[in-house]
Parts: sequence; C-alpha cells; structure tokens
Amino acid sequence: MKSKTKFYFAPMEGVAGYIYRNIYHEYFGHIDKFFAPFISTSPNGIKKMKEFKDILPENNENVCLIPQLLSNNADDFILAAKQIKDVGYNEINLNVGCPSGTVTSKGKGAGMLRDIERLDNFLYKVFESCHGTGIKLSIKTRIGFSSPDEFDNIIEIYNRYQMHELIVHPRTREDYYKNDINLNAFRTAVKKSKNTLCYNGNIFDINDYKRITEEFDEIKSVMIGRGALRNPSIVENIIEDISKPDIKKIFDFHDKIYNEYKKCMSGERNLLFKMKEIWLYMVHSMENPDKKAKKIKKAKNIYEYESVINEFKGEYV
Repeated sequence: MKSKTKFYFAPMEGVAGYIYRNIYHEYFGHIDKFFAPFISTSPNGIKKMKEFKDILPENNENVCLIPQLLSNNADDFILAAKQIKDVGYNEINLNVGCPSGTVTSKGKGAGMLRDIERLDNFLYKVFESCHGTGIKLSIKTRIGFSSPDEFDNIIEIYNRYQMHELIVHPRTREDYYKNDINLNAFRTAVKKSKNTLCYNGNIFDINDYKRITEEFDEIKSVMIGRGALRNPSIVENIIEDISKPDIKKIFDFHDKIYNEYKKCMSGERNLLFKMKEIWLYMVHSMENPDKKAKKIKKAKNIYEYESVINEFKGEYV
C-alpha cells in the first residue's frame, strides 16, 4: 500500500552522514526528507569543512536533504543560512532539541528553551532577515527545558512566526531520551499550533507508528531516528504492514556501508569504531541483541569484527 504519511529521517549525529544516507536510500527508500546532523554556526560562517562537505549537493544527489543549523546567535545563523542557500538549498532547519550538555550549556539546542524571551528575539531577527529570500525555515524542538509546563509559552512563541514546519519531540531536555514521551504535550501542540506539525519520538516499530497516526490523524509527517537506525527497514515495514525486519537486506545494507567506509576512512581503528557505532543501534533488529552487542564490542580488530558479523549472518542468511 502507499502511505499517506511523509517519513523523515532524523539528524542522527555521528551515524547518518552522507555515505549512510545514500546507501540507506539505495536499499530501503521511502524517506521523503533526510535531515542532516547539525552544523554549528560562527561569526565567520560555517567553519568546519567536514560538516559542510556532508551537505554538499554532489554528495546527496539521490536524496532530499534538509540542512540543520545549531546556533543561538541570529547574525551567525543568517550568515550560515545564506551560505547554505548559495549551494542550492531552500529549506533550513533550526535545532532547538539537542539535549547534550555540551550544547545546552552554551544556550544552544534545547538550551534555547531555558530563556524563551531570548528565543523569541532570535526568531524575530532570523525570520525578518530570511523573509523574501526564498529560504523556508523549519524548527525541531523539545517541549521545554525542565518541565512540560513550559510548552504552552513555547508554542505561543512559535505561533508568532510562519515557519515551514514545526517538528515536535515531546520530551523536555531533562528527559533526555530516558523518560516516556509526553503525548499530552503533543496534544497541546495539535490543538494550539498555527504551524504545520511533524511528530518525532519513540517510533521503533509498526505499532508505535499506528499508535501515533491513529490518535493524531491530522498529522501528515513523522520523523524517525533511533527506530530507523535500529531497524533500517522500519518504514518499509510500516508501508507493507509487516512487523519483522528484513534481516537479509539489513546485512546487504551493512556490507555496502562497510565496503564504502573501508575505501574512504583512514586507519583500521577509525573504521572499527564507526561500524561499532552503527551496530550499537542495528543489533536491536535481531534476536538476542545484548549478546550480539557484547560480541561486537569485544572485537579488537577488523578480522575479529568480520568474523563476528559472518557468525551473525549464518543465523539468518
């Protein structure tokens, strides 16, 4: 069947770079938008060429990519947004959701929610500057810094601006990823938001998807992050209405990623670290994930790593 829902791939820092995105699209498809891991702004524009390389159009020819900026300075944001527009993008996402302590301590990401007056001033300047430039602004947000009670005031701030989309992860910064999602807060968003909404948070299987889309049938887009890293075939499963991951395809997907990283990464240690990071999530698509995760973690070199993965393949392929 063809789903009416639009599916977005969350900006998963450290894992879902352009190599991962392109291969994911090749094997699984069905993602309407990939959101790139955040790029930090500075008074001199985008200074980390590694981050800029990740969003270059020539590295993302087959996917619809939305660059994301992390900033608490409107002038820095505007400068970086113009740089991104100059290479061909017309939608840019603002990160108001990252809960990392190193980010929030600087008043960025979810740290922006600690001072909503400052957030309002930031948004006013950014939206005024981008008006008429062809840049569409979307925001990915949490529901508060310390308490969900903050969300009513946050929504009031967001309603002052005509954004392309508001992506809501219904947790506070203090929740991090540990506590349950707050559906009451998302109900508030649905009731009060003047902007188009996208739901994000804890979609790990087809039942999670159905629970959200059946209650909030007015929501036409969902963003999936850890769920897609755990089971790369999750959107395919949702569309085809099947519950089990396509393990054979997941291993084929792994092999392609592994071989591509072998070509471009320097040093066996870096390659091993990267693949272990991917498996930290993907192992959950298989039986006995904790046992398998321990075996991967113990691999000291590429030879041991390949032996472990071949052992896993023997169980399924």
